[in-house]
Amino acid sequence: MSSPVQERSGGAQLGRALLLLLLSLSGCASMEVIVPNQIDALNGTTVKIPCTFTSCYKMDELTFQMNWTYQETRNDTEEMFLTYYRKRGMVPLRSERFGERVMFAGNLVKNDLSITLSDVQLDDEGIYNCYVKNPPDRIQGHGIIQLNVVTELPPPRDSTIAVAIGASVGGALALLILSMVVVKCLRRHRKQDLISEEKMEEEGKLDAEAVAEEGTKQP
Repeated sequence: MSSPVQERSGGAQLGRALLLLLLSLSGCASMEVIVPNQIDALNGTTVKIPCTFTSCYKMDELTFQMNWTYQETRNDTEEMFLTYYRKRGMVPLRSERFGERVMFAGNLVKNDLSITLSDVQLDDEGIYNCYVKNPPDRIQGHGIIQLNVVTELPPPRDSTIAVAIGASVGGALALLILSMVVVKCLRRHRKQDLISEEKMEEEGKLDAEAVAEEGTKQP
């Protein structure tokens, strides 16, 4: 005979199994971290480094985990500069590199973990890692952003030439399609005319033969 504890445990397991089944049927996937692959920042300005995540589960501040780290290259050791504490939320960590220039700029309710980096320096260039763990999701999400620091931003691209080229190409394609349609229609009309002429000639031959045959029958 099973004990009440075993029954409650079995009921909890059944409930979790049903929840997982419902999530799978609803098409909910595992957690995903969404970040840009690369960001260009102007030296001396403030840049926002975005990081958001999607999850089947609502964030639980008792189990949620999150870290921001920096490394100059992929082969270098990662330096943690911001983390999540259960009672304090997102807290920037003191570092010789960033000092107090890093601020949390996201919204945990909206799964937004973005940060801002003020007074960007050339030494800030490198790889920024956004790690997220949101139980009961078992997989730890990881977003990687390459920050490039430039002394001047490249001029905006002139889209006039691209638009002109696109318009000319589109016009040429339209003319080509129109000409193909016209040629096809002309060929169809010629074919119909040839069929009509052949039919008329055949009918004329039949009429001539009929007249000749009628003439031979008369006495």
